[in-house]
Amino acid sequence: MEPPAPEVPDEVRAGWVALVARQPRSTLVVLTVSLAGWAALAWMVFDMGHPLAMLTMPGSSDWSAANLLAIWSMWAVMMAAMMLPSALPMIVTFVHLSERGGAPARGRAFVAAYMLVWCGFSAAAVAAQWALQAMGWINPMIVSTSAPLNALLLLVAGAYQFSPLKRICLAKCRTPMGFLLGEWREGSRGGFVMGLRHGFFCLGCCWALMALLFVGGVMNLAWIAALSIAVAIEKMVPGGGRVAGVLGVVLIGTALWRLIALMGA
Repeated sequence: MEPPAPEVPDEVRAGWVALVARQPRSTLVVLTVSLAGWAALAWMVFDMGHPLAMLTMPGSSDWSAANLLAIWSMWAVMMAAMMLPSALPMIVTFVHLSERGGAPARGRAFVAAYMLVWCGFSAAAVAAQWALQAMGWINPMIVSTSAPLNALLLLVAGAYQFSPLKRICLAKCRTPMGFLLGEWREGSRGGFVMGLRHGFFCLGCCWALMALLFVGGVMNLAWIAALSIAVAIEKMVPGGGRVAGVLGVVLIGTALWRLIALMGA
């Protein structure tokens, strides 16, 4: 039997917005890492001729080890830039409880495990990118060149917005205290396990939207920002669950419009 969660402090009950103000250091660290990721992405976009940036855009599926490492690093940096801000409520709440209990290492273990999940997703994204490039369905800029693939990704992402798994995972992401009270484990190892579990809930909530990066392009900062904002609204803004439904309708409508256009072509 897992040990019970600790007593919830009043400042935590007051809400994560108030807690962010009381945890400026944790907030600053999370946002600094995210901004560093955005800066790295912007650098790649505006200096594509740099040898390091070019490693992320091989002209064929005949990748070298350097290509593989660079592309995985690009995806991992992008996931950190996109996902850390939306995880801020959970992170600052957990760090606060850990520091209050005299175990700050638990907070670091939680964040490390959370990012480990997204590093794993990045590896899966790299595999998908290689397969799509081998089939000739994306270009070196990592933009889909297949209209049917675009329509399929939009349709899957839109339909997933209404799935039971999406609703369960989104609910876990939207209620930090509910997750912590239900999933509490003691010690740094327990914090690591909790970070993994939250990371998987976050992955279950957002994977289909992340797949849309192949539609707009990984080198399209506006598209990456739009997806990041959508994720943040779903997870952080009051009524985010309803916003998720509206987004699903828009994605399905766009997919159907593209399919109709394909049939008429």
